[in-house]
Formats: sequence, C-alpha cells, structure tokens
Amino acid sequence: MNIRLLLALATLLAGCASDSSNQSTGPTIETGTIVGEVGDPRNRAKLHTELAAAYYSRGSMAVALEELRIAVAADAGYAPAHGMFGVVYQELRENRLAEQSFERALQLSPNDPDINHNYGWFLCQTKREPASIKFFLQAIRNPLYPMPWRSYSAAGQCSMRTNNVKDAEEFFQRALRLEPDDPASLLNMGQIRLRQGNTGDARKLVSRYNKLVTPTAESLWLALRIERKSGERVAEAGYATQLRRRFPTSPEYQALQRGNFD
Repeated sequence: MNIRLLLALATLLAGCASDSSNQSTGPTIETGTIVGEVGDPRNRAKLHTELAAAYYSRGSMAVALEELRIAVAADAGYAPAHGMFGVVYQELRENRLAEQSFERALQLSPNDPDINHNYGWFLCQTKREPASIKFFLQAIRNPLYPMPWRSYSAAGQCSMRTNNVKDAEEFFQRALRLEPDDPASLLNMGQIRLRQGNTGDARKLVSRYNKLVTPTAESLWLALRIERKSGERVAEAGYATQLRRRFPTSPEYQALQRGNFD
C-alpha cells in the first residue's frame, strides 16, 4: 500500500532515510504536549492524528494507537482519526476493529477519498475484491482527490485477483494515463500484455518498471518469461542469473528451477 496524512507529514519526516528498514536514523518525534495543543478540539484531533500517521510510517503501531486515542478523545467526530485507526488495525491484522473504524470514518465523511481508498484496499486484502471496487470509484469521484491514479491502480490489482482481466486492463490504462510512472500499473499491464501475446509492449512496460524502481523477483520473472516467449535466449539467461543471485529463495526462482513458465 502506499494516505494523505502521511504526505502531510513530509516536513516532519524530512531527513528520514527513504529505506524503511533504516527508520532508526530518522529524527525522534516527541509525544505529549505539542504546539497548538491548547486550542479547539478539531485542531488537537488533527495534530494527534498526524502524529499517529508518522508513527505508523515508522512501524510504531502501539504509539500510533495511543495518539489516535488522544485524537478521538479530543474530537470523536474527526473522520481521519477513525480512518487512521482502520489503517493501523489492518496492519495489526485486527480485521474486526479495522472494519469498525473504517465504517465509522465513512459515516462521518462518506466522500473522503482517502478513507474510501483505504477501506477499498482493506476489503481487497480480506478477500472481498468485488466489494472493494465501488469504494475506489467513490474515491476517484471526488474532484479534490490529488491521486486518483492510485485508486485506479488498486482497483486493477483487485480485479486481477479475481481474474477479471478486462476490467483490470481498463483500470490500469486509466491509472497510467494519469500517472505514466506508476510502478504497480506498469508491472501489471506488462503481465496482461504477455498473456495477450504482445511481447513488445510487455517488454517496454517491465523495462520501464525496472528503471523506475529496484527490480523485484516478480519483475525479473516477468522479464525472463517475455524474453523466453520472444526466443531471446541470451536476454532470458541474463534475467535468470539476476533472479538466482538476488532472489534465490523466491517462489519465482523456484518456478524457474522447475521449468514452470506459465
């Protein structure tokens, strides 16, 4: 996954390492009384929700939950706090609490694009893919939503999980029209094009993906199968070598060893 609250914290988190595995190098965020603590309840709720989002991004779920409890104590009607509760509970696999939190957030703010997107992703992750689509589309309908491509991409991924390739292709195409460098859409469209036998477009898509982000086992495996289908044995061998060196325990490398290219 990748929410608006986290983007709002860019200045708070400036200087943090971009690698989430090295989060300890970032600045310490203090809890307790903060600037603006004395003020209207909505402002206090907002500030503590933003702190919760910062702690969530750093993997400190217990502290994030405490900040959210302070937020809703200040203003129980602040929808983003309940939505953030849902995100944290989902990460903790407390699905019942996550669903209750998302539903409360949507009762308070039914058109909030971030809450709709996050609830849609929760439904997708809990094997309710068809039900998730309407929440992604609801997010997209909001004209103030700054990242509609994110919800198109998520809708495409959830459609792929139910093998609804037709709808998935349309969602990914819409995402890429809005954000041509969306990695998830590039990789999934590459997979769709390979299925369709269009190895030329598939190669362009996965190559673009591998240039934008660090290649994954999935992207190397896709590139390998594209070259195999194209009869490019040298390129195929090169990707096989990368897969073996970088991801020797991955399911993709295991499939390579078995000769299972489908």
